[in-house]
Amino acid sequence: MKILIIGTGYVGTTTALTLCELGHQVIGYDVDPVKIASLQNKNLHFYEPGLKELLVKHLHSGNIQFTENIKHAVQQSEIIFICVGTPQKDDGSANLEYVQQAASMIGNYLNNYKIIVNKSTVPVGTAEKVTKWIHDSLVSPINYDVISNPEFLKEGTALVDSLNPERIVIGSHSEKATDIMKNLYSKFKTTFVHTTPQTAELIKYAANSFLATKISFINEMARLCENVNVDIKDVAYGIGLDSRIGMSFLQAGIGYGGSCFPKDVLALLSTAQQNNTNLSLLEKAYAINNTQPLYLIEKIKNKLIDINGKNIAVLGLSFKPQTDDIRESPAIKIIEELSRQSANIVVHDPVAKLPKTLSQKITQITSIHSVIENTDALIICTDWAEYETIDWLLVKQKMRKPYIFDGRNMLNASKMTELGFYYEGIGYRQF
Repeated sequence: MKILIIGTGYVGTTTALTLCELGHQVIGYDVDPVKIASLQNKNLHFYEPGLKELLVKHLHSGNIQFTENIKHAVQQSEIIFICVGTPQKDDGSANLEYVQQAASMIGNYLNNYKIIVNKSTVPVGTAEKVTKWIHDSLVSPINYDVISNPEFLKEGTALVDSLNPERIVIGSHSEKATDIMKNLYSKFKTTFVHTTPQTAELIKYAANSFLATKISFINEMARLCENVNVDIKDVAYGIGLDSRIGMSFLQAGIGYGGSCFPKDVLALLSTAQQNNTNLSLLEKAYAINNTQPLYLIEKIKNKLIDINGKNIAVLGLSFKPQTDDIRESPAIKIIEELSRQSANIVVHDPVAKLPKTLSQKITQITSIHSVIENTDALIICTDWAEYETIDWLLVKQKMRKPYIFDGRNMLNASKMTELGFYYEGIGYRQF
Protein backbone atom coordinates (compact mmCIF):
# COMPACT_ATOMS: atom_id res chain seq x y z
CA MET A 1 0.00 0.00 0.00
CA LYS A 2 1.04 3.64 -0.46
CA ILE A 3 1.51 5.36 2.88
CA LEU A 4 2.20 8.96 3.88
CA ILE A 5 3.78 9.75 7.25
CA ILE A 6 3.33 13.37 8.35
CA GLY A 7 6.01 14.11 10.94
CA THR A 8 9.42 12.45 10.74
CA GLY A 9 10.35 12.50 14.39
CA TYR A 10 10.87 9.51 16.65
CA VAL A 11 7.40 7.96 16.15
CA GLY A 12 7.01 8.94 12.51
CA THR A 13 10.37 7.64 11.33
CA THR A 14 10.04 4.38 13.28
CA THR A 15 6.53 3.85 11.93
CA ALA A 16 7.63 4.63 8.38
CA LEU A 17 10.52 2.16 8.40
CA THR A 18 8.41 -0.53 10.04
CA LEU A 19 5.83 -0.19 7.26
CA CYS A 20 8.65 -0.46 4.72
CA GLU A 21 9.69 -3.72 6.35
CA LEU A 22 6.11 -4.94 5.89
CA GLY A 23 6.45 -4.30 2.15
CA HIS A 24 4.62 -0.99 1.79
CA GLN A 25 5.68 2.12 -0.12
CA VAL A 26 6.18 5.08 2.21
CA ILE A 27 6.55 8.83 1.80
CA GLY A 28 7.82 10.85 4.75
CA TYR A 29 6.84 14.52 5.03
CA ASP A 30 7.91 17.13 7.53
CA VAL A 31 7.58 20.90 7.70
CA ASP A 32 11.23 21.06 8.81
CA PRO A 33 13.44 20.97 5.70
CA VAL A 34 16.50 20.20 7.83
CA LYS A 35 14.95 16.92 8.98
CA ILE A 36 13.98 16.01 5.43
CA ALA A 37 17.48 16.76 4.11
CA SER A 38 19.05 14.74 6.92
CA LEU A 39 16.88 11.69 6.21
CA GLN A 40 17.43 11.97 2.47
CA ASN A 41 21.17 11.86 3.21
CA LYS A 42 20.73 8.67 5.26
CA ASN A 43 21.16 10.38 8.62
CA LEU A 44 18.81 10.22 11.60
CA HIS A 45 18.32 13.45 13.54
CA PHE A 46 17.90 11.46 16.77
CA TYR A 47 19.48 8.33 18.27
CA GLU A 48 17.62 5.02 18.21
CA PRO A 49 19.39 1.64 17.84
CA GLY A 50 18.80 -0.15 14.53
CA LEU A 51 16.89 2.59 12.75
CA LYS A 52 19.72 4.00 10.67
CA GLU A 53 20.45 0.62 9.12
CA LEU A 54 16.80 0.32 8.05
CA LEU A 55 16.83 3.88 6.75
CA VAL A 56 19.81 3.13 4.51
CA LYS A 57 18.26 -0.16 3.41
CA HIS A 58 14.92 1.29 2.34
CA LEU A 59 16.32 4.44 0.78
CA HIS A 60 18.48 2.17 -1.36
CA SER A 61 15.54 -0.09 -2.29
CA GLY A 62 13.26 2.84 -3.02
CA ASN A 63 10.63 1.73 -0.49
CA ILE A 64 10.85 5.10 1.26
CA GLN A 65 11.29 8.67 0.11
CA PHE A 66 11.14 12.00 1.88
CA THR A 67 9.59 15.15 0.51
CA GLU A 68 8.63 18.74 1.26
CA ASN A 69 5.83 18.56 -1.34
CA ILE A 70 2.76 17.90 0.79
CA LYS A 71 0.28 18.15 -2.09
CA HIS A 72 1.95 15.38 -4.06
CA ALA A 73 2.43 13.28 -0.91
CA VAL A 74 -1.24 13.48 0.09
CA GLN A 75 -2.60 12.78 -3.36
CA GLN A 76 -0.31 9.78 -3.98
CA SER A 77 -1.19 8.03 -0.70
CA GLU A 78 -3.94 5.67 0.37
CA ILE A 79 -3.35 5.93 4.12
CA ILE A 80 -2.02 9.02 5.90
CA PHE A 81 -0.46 8.77 9.35
CA ILE A 82 -0.36 11.90 11.51
CA CYS A 83 2.79 11.52 13.64
CA VAL A 84 3.39 15.08 14.77
CA GLY A 85 4.23 16.27 18.26
CA THR A 86 1.60 17.11 20.87
CA PRO A 87 3.67 19.15 23.33
CA GLN A 88 2.47 20.09 26.76
CA LYS A 89 0.78 23.43 27.34
CA ASP A 90 1.40 25.46 30.49
CA ASP A 91 -1.78 24.04 32.03
CA GLY A 92 -0.67 20.44 31.35
CA SER A 93 -3.07 19.81 28.47
CA ALA A 94 -1.90 18.60 25.07
CA ASN A 95 -1.20 21.20 22.39
CA LEU A 96 -2.95 20.04 19.21
CA GLU A 97 -1.63 22.87 17.04
CA TYR A 98 0.52 20.59 14.89
CA VAL A 99 -2.23 17.99 14.58
CA GLN A 100 -4.59 20.71 13.34
CA GLN A 101 -1.99 21.93 10.83
CA ALA A 102 -1.58 18.40 9.48
CA ALA A 103 -5.36 17.91 9.24
CA SER A 104 -5.78 21.19 7.37
CA MET A 105 -3.06 20.28 4.87
CA ILE A 106 -4.72 16.92 4.26
CA GLY A 107 -8.08 18.59 3.69
CA ASN A 108 -6.57 21.09 1.25
CA TYR A 109 -5.20 18.39 -1.02
CA LEU A 110 -7.51 15.41 -0.54
CA ASN A 111 -8.36 14.02 -3.97
CA ASN A 112 -10.05 10.68 -3.23
CA TYR A 113 -11.01 8.38 -0.35
CA LYS A 114 -8.25 7.97 2.22
CA ILE A 115 -7.82 6.79 5.77
CA ILE A 116 -6.30 9.36 8.11
CA VAL A 117 -4.63 7.73 11.10
CA ASN A 118 -3.94 9.53 14.36
CA LYS A 119 -0.67 7.92 15.50
CA SER A 120 0.25 10.92 17.68
CA THR A 121 -0.69 10.67 21.34
CA VAL A 122 -3.81 12.80 21.61
CA PRO A 123 -6.62 13.45 24.13
CA VAL A 124 -9.98 11.76 23.99
CA GLY A 125 -12.10 13.35 21.29
CA THR A 126 -9.25 14.32 18.96
CA ALA A 127 -10.43 12.06 16.14
CA GLU A 128 -13.65 14.08 16.01
CA LYS A 129 -11.65 17.31 15.90
CA VAL A 130 -9.42 16.00 13.10
CA THR A 131 -12.51 14.98 11.15
CA LYS A 132 -13.88 18.52 11.45
CA TRP A 133 -10.54 20.20 10.64
CA ILE A 134 -10.23 18.16 7.47
CA HIS A 135 -13.85 18.81 6.54
CA ASP A 136 -13.40 22.55 7.02
CA SER A 137 -10.35 22.53 4.70
CA LEU A 138 -11.85 20.46 1.87
CA VAL A 139 -11.92 22.12 -1.55
CA SER A 140 -14.68 19.75 -2.72
CA PRO A 141 -16.70 16.99 -0.99
CA ILE A 142 -14.62 13.80 -0.63
CA ASN A 143 -15.15 10.79 1.61
CA TYR A 144 -12.51 9.90 4.20
CA ASP A 145 -12.25 8.14 7.55
CA VAL A 146 -10.31 9.28 10.60
CA ILE A 147 -9.19 6.57 13.00
CA SER A 148 -6.97 6.24 16.06
CA ASN A 149 -4.02 3.83 16.01
CA PRO A 150 -1.81 4.71 19.01
CA GLU A 151 1.83 3.68 19.25
CA PHE A 152 3.30 1.79 22.21
CA LEU A 153 7.01 2.24 21.58
CA LYS A 154 9.75 2.40 24.19
CA GLU A 155 12.69 4.65 23.39
CA GLY A 156 15.82 2.54 23.11
CA THR A 157 13.88 -0.49 21.87
CA ALA A 158 11.46 1.27 19.50
CA LEU A 159 12.34 -0.77 16.43
CA VAL A 160 11.98 -4.10 18.23
CA ASP A 161 8.68 -2.94 19.73
CA SER A 162 7.39 -1.75 16.36
CA LEU A 163 8.31 -4.96 14.54
CA ASN A 164 6.95 -7.15 17.35
CA PRO A 165 3.83 -5.36 18.64
CA GLU A 166 2.18 -6.79 21.75
CA ARG A 167 -1.15 -5.49 20.46
CA ILE A 168 -2.48 -3.23 17.73
CA VAL A 169 -5.29 -0.91 18.75
CA ILE A 170 -7.55 0.35 15.99
CA GLY A 171 -10.13 2.93 17.01
CA SER A 172 -12.60 3.28 14.17
CA HIS A 173 -16.29 3.76 13.44
CA SER A 174 -15.77 2.52 9.88
CA GLU A 175 -15.76 -1.18 9.05
CA LYS A 176 -14.09 -0.38 5.72
CA ALA A 177 -11.24 1.53 7.41
CA THR A 178 -10.80 -1.18 10.03
CA ASP A 179 -10.50 -3.91 7.38
CA ILE A 180 -7.94 -1.87 5.43
CA MET A 181 -5.86 -1.27 8.56
CA LYS A 182 -5.93 -4.95 9.45
CA ASN A 183 -4.73 -5.71 5.94
CA LEU A 184 -1.97 -3.13 6.35
CA TYR A 185 -0.75 -4.96 9.45
CA SER A 186 -1.64 -8.47 8.24
CA LYS A 187 1.93 -9.78 8.59
CA PHE A 188 1.87 -9.18 12.34
CA LYS A 189 0.83 -12.14 14.49
CA THR A 190 -0.59 -10.26 17.42
CA THR A 191 -3.85 -9.27 19.12
CA PHE A 192 -5.96 -6.69 17.32
CA VAL A 193 -8.09 -4.50 19.55
CA HIS A 194 -10.96 -2.95 17.59
CA THR A 195 -12.71 -0.21 19.46
CA THR A 196 -13.97 3.37 19.10
CA PRO A 197 -11.52 6.22 18.42
CA GLN A 198 -12.25 7.71 21.85
CA THR A 199 -11.45 4.41 23.58
CA ALA A 200 -8.24 3.97 21.59
CA GLU A 201 -7.14 7.47 22.55
CA LEU A 202 -7.75 6.75 26.23
CA ILE A 203 -6.03 3.35 26.08
CA LYS A 204 -2.76 5.09 25.17
CA TYR A 205 -2.93 7.59 28.01
CA ALA A 206 -4.11 4.99 30.50
CA ALA A 207 -1.25 2.62 29.61
CA ASN A 208 1.46 5.25 30.06
CA SER A 209 -0.12 6.62 33.22
CA PHE A 210 -0.36 3.16 34.76
CA LEU A 211 3.33 2.50 34.06
CA ALA A 212 4.24 5.90 35.50
CA THR A 213 2.23 5.06 38.61
CA LYS A 214 4.04 1.74 38.94
CA ILE A 215 7.39 3.55 38.87
CA SER A 216 6.26 6.08 41.47
CA PHE A 217 4.93 3.29 43.68
CA ILE A 218 8.26 1.45 43.78
CA ASN A 219 10.13 4.72 44.37
CA GLU A 220 7.92 5.51 47.34
CA MET A 221 8.50 1.98 48.67
CA ALA A 222 12.24 2.61 48.24
CA ARG A 223 12.05 5.51 50.66
CA LEU A 224 10.39 3.27 53.23
CA CYS A 225 12.98 0.54 52.64
CA GLU A 226 15.78 2.89 53.66
CA ASN A 227 14.02 3.67 56.93
CA VAL A 228 13.41 0.03 57.85
CA ASN A 229 16.80 -1.33 56.70
CA VAL A 230 15.51 -3.32 53.72
CA ASP A 231 16.76 -3.56 50.12
CA ILE A 232 14.23 -2.36 47.56
CA LYS A 233 15.57 -4.83 44.98
CA ASP A 234 14.54 -7.71 47.23
CA VAL A 235 11.09 -6.22 47.67
CA ALA A 236 10.69 -5.60 43.94
CA TYR A 237 11.78 -9.14 43.13
CA GLY A 238 9.41 -10.62 45.70
CA ILE A 239 6.34 -8.75 44.48
CA GLY A 240 7.33 -8.91 40.81
CA LEU A 241 7.09 -12.70 40.82
CA ASP A 242 3.36 -12.27 41.28
CA SER A 243 2.00 -12.62 37.73
CA ARG A 244 -0.63 -9.99 38.51
CA ILE A 245 2.16 -7.45 39.13
CA GLY A 246 5.12 -8.49 36.99
CA MET A 247 8.78 -7.44 37.11
CA SER A 248 8.76 -4.57 34.62
CA PHE A 249 8.81 -0.94 35.82
CA LEU A 250 9.73 -1.95 39.36
CA GLN A 251 13.26 -0.55 39.25
CA ALA A 252 13.62 2.11 41.93
CA GLY A 253 15.58 5.20 40.98
CA ILE A 254 15.38 8.94 40.41
CA GLY A 255 12.08 8.83 38.56
CA TYR A 256 10.70 8.62 35.04
CA GLY A 257 11.29 11.14 32.27
CA GLY A 258 11.26 11.32 28.50
CA SER A 259 8.76 12.59 25.98
CA CYS A 260 5.84 10.37 27.00
CA PHE A 261 5.19 9.66 30.66
CA PRO A 262 5.46 13.21 32.11
CA LYS A 263 3.46 14.75 29.26
CA ASP A 264 0.86 11.99 29.09
CA VAL A 265 0.24 11.90 32.83
CA LEU A 266 -0.41 15.64 32.86
CA ALA A 267 -2.59 15.41 29.76
CA LEU A 268 -4.73 12.70 31.35
CA LEU A 269 -5.03 14.72 34.56
CA SER A 270 -6.09 17.69 32.43
CA THR A 271 -8.71 15.58 30.65
CA ALA A 272 -10.02 14.36 34.00
CA GLN A 273 -10.25 17.91 35.32
CA GLN A 274 -12.13 19.05 32.21
CA ASN A 275 -14.59 16.21 32.81
CA ASN A 276 -15.05 16.81 36.56
CA THR A 277 -13.15 13.67 37.57
CA ASN A 278 -10.61 13.45 40.39
CA LEU A 279 -7.67 11.14 39.62
CA SER A 280 -6.05 11.42 43.05
CA LEU A 281 -3.87 8.31 42.64
CA LEU A 282 -2.36 9.67 39.43
CA GLU A 283 -1.88 13.09 41.03
CA LYS A 284 0.12 11.43 43.81
CA ALA A 285 2.20 9.43 41.34
CA TYR A 286 3.07 12.64 39.52
CA ALA A 287 3.99 14.40 42.76
CA ILE A 288 6.25 11.54 43.87
CA ASN A 289 8.08 11.60 40.56
CA ASN A 290 8.66 15.34 40.79
CA THR A 291 10.36 15.00 44.18
CA GLN A 292 12.43 11.89 43.41
CA PRO A 293 15.43 13.73 41.86
CA LEU A 294 15.48 16.05 44.89
CA TYR A 295 15.47 12.97 47.12
CA LEU A 296 18.86 12.03 45.69
CA ILE A 297 20.11 15.61 46.10
CA GLU A 298 19.28 15.40 49.81
CA LYS A 299 21.35 12.22 50.09
CA ILE A 300 24.32 14.03 48.58
CA LYS A 301 23.88 17.05 50.84
CA ASN A 302 23.67 14.86 53.93
CA LYS A 303 27.07 13.37 53.09
CA LEU A 304 28.88 16.41 51.72
CA ILE A 305 27.24 18.83 54.20
CA ASP A 306 27.64 21.70 51.74
CA ILE A 307 27.43 21.34 47.94
CA ASN A 308 28.74 24.86 47.30
CA GLY A 309 32.14 24.61 45.58
CA LYS A 310 32.20 20.81 45.58
CA ASN A 311 33.35 18.97 42.43
CA ILE A 312 30.59 16.63 41.30
CA ALA A 313 30.65 14.28 38.31
CA VAL A 314 27.37 13.22 36.69
CA LEU A 315 27.26 10.07 34.56
CA GLY A 316 24.28 10.03 32.20
CA LEU A 317 22.06 12.75 30.76
CA SER A 318 19.35 10.87 28.84
CA PHE A 319 16.26 9.80 30.74
CA LYS A 320 17.12 6.15 29.99
CA PRO A 321 19.90 4.27 28.18
CA GLN A 322 19.95 3.65 24.41
CA THR A 323 18.50 7.07 23.59
CA ASP A 324 19.74 10.65 23.35
CA ASP A 325 16.42 12.01 24.64
CA ILE A 326 16.88 14.44 27.55
CA ARG A 327 13.30 15.67 27.64
CA GLU A 328 12.11 15.74 31.27
CA SER A 329 15.22 13.74 32.20
CA PRO A 330 15.77 13.45 35.98
CA ALA A 331 19.48 13.91 35.24
CA ILE A 332 18.85 17.41 33.91
CA LYS A 333 16.76 18.29 36.97
CA ILE A 334 19.56 17.08 39.25
CA ILE A 335 22.20 19.03 37.33
CA GLU A 336 20.08 22.19 37.45
CA GLU A 337 19.65 21.87 41.21
CA LEU A 338 23.36 21.21 41.78
CA SER A 339 24.14 24.26 39.68
CA ARG A 340 21.74 26.39 41.71
CA GLN A 341 23.62 25.31 44.82
CA SER A 342 26.93 26.37 43.20
CA ALA A 343 28.51 22.96 42.71
CA ASN A 344 31.29 22.52 40.14
CA ILE A 345 29.77 20.03 37.71
CA VAL A 346 31.20 17.92 34.89
CA VAL A 347 29.04 15.45 32.97
CA HIS A 348 29.32 12.48 30.63
CA ASP A 349 26.89 10.63 28.38
CA PRO A 350 27.68 8.27 25.47
CA VAL A 351 25.23 9.95 23.08
CA ALA A 352 23.09 12.63 24.75
CA LYS A 353 24.16 16.27 24.91
CA LEU A 354 23.55 18.99 27.48
CA PRO A 355 20.83 21.47 26.50
CA LYS A 356 22.11 24.86 25.37
CA THR A 357 20.88 26.49 28.58
CA LEU A 358 23.30 24.34 30.60
CA SER A 359 26.16 23.79 28.14
CA GLN A 360 27.25 27.41 28.53
CA LYS A 361 28.11 26.93 32.19
CA ILE A 362 28.66 23.18 32.63
CA THR A 363 31.36 21.09 30.99
CA GLN A 364 30.53 17.87 29.16
CA ILE A 365 33.53 15.57 28.68
CA THR A 366 33.77 12.59 26.33
CA SER A 367 36.21 10.62 28.51
CA ILE A 368 34.66 8.97 31.56
CA HIS A 369 37.94 8.96 33.48
CA SER A 370 38.51 12.65 32.81
CA VAL A 371 35.07 13.40 34.22
CA ILE A 372 35.80 11.86 37.60
CA GLU A 373 39.22 13.40 38.25
CA ASN A 374 39.44 15.21 41.60
CA THR A 375 35.71 14.87 42.32
CA ASP A 376 34.02 14.95 45.71
CA ALA A 377 31.11 12.83 44.54
CA LEU A 378 29.99 10.83 41.52
CA ILE A 379 26.33 10.51 40.58
CA ILE A 380 24.92 7.91 38.19
CA CYS A 381 21.78 9.26 36.55
CA THR A 382 21.43 6.94 33.54
CA ASP A 383 22.16 3.22 33.65
CA TRP A 384 24.26 2.93 30.50
CA ALA A 385 25.88 -0.52 30.41
CA GLU A 386 29.36 0.93 30.01
CA TYR A 387 29.16 2.54 33.45
CA GLU A 388 28.90 -0.88 35.02
CA THR A 389 32.18 -2.02 33.45
CA ILE A 390 34.29 1.00 34.43
CA ASP A 391 37.61 0.28 36.16
CA TRP A 392 36.29 1.35 39.53
CA LEU A 393 39.61 0.93 41.31
CA LEU A 394 41.10 3.47 38.91
CA VAL A 395 38.08 5.70 39.47
CA LYS A 396 38.66 5.59 43.23
CA GLN A 397 42.28 6.64 42.76
CA LYS A 398 41.25 9.68 40.69
CA MET A 399 38.48 10.91 43.02
CA ARG A 400 39.12 13.35 45.82
CA LYS A 401 36.51 11.57 47.91
CA PRO A 402 35.24 8.08 46.99
CA TYR A 403 31.54 8.88 47.24
CA ILE A 404 29.12 7.28 44.77
CA PHE A 405 25.41 8.06 44.58
CA ASP A 406 23.74 5.58 42.26
CA GLY A 407 20.45 7.01 41.08
CA ARG A 408 19.69 3.89 39.05
CA ASN A 409 20.81 1.14 41.45
CA MET A 410 22.93 -0.34 38.67
CA LEU A 411 26.05 -1.16 40.67
CA ASN A 412 26.59 -3.91 43.23
CA ALA A 413 26.53 -2.14 46.60
CA SER A 414 28.57 -4.76 48.45
CA LYS A 415 31.25 -4.83 45.75
CA MET A 416 31.56 -1.06 45.68
CA THR A 417 31.94 -1.00 49.47
CA GLU A 418 34.62 -3.67 49.31
CA LEU A 419 36.51 -1.48 46.84
CA GLY A 420 36.52 1.31 49.42
CA PHE A 421 33.67 3.50 48.17
CA TYR A 422 30.96 5.14 50.20
CA TYR A 423 27.95 3.96 48.19
CA GLU A 424 24.31 4.99 48.28
CA GLY A 425 21.57 3.86 45.95
CA ILE A 426 17.83 4.40 46.12
CA GLY A 427 16.06 2.14 48.61
CA TYR A 428 19.18 0.30 49.78
CA ARG A 429 20.52 -0.41 53.21
CA GLN A 430 23.40 1.98 53.88
CA PHE A 431 26.87 0.69 52.91
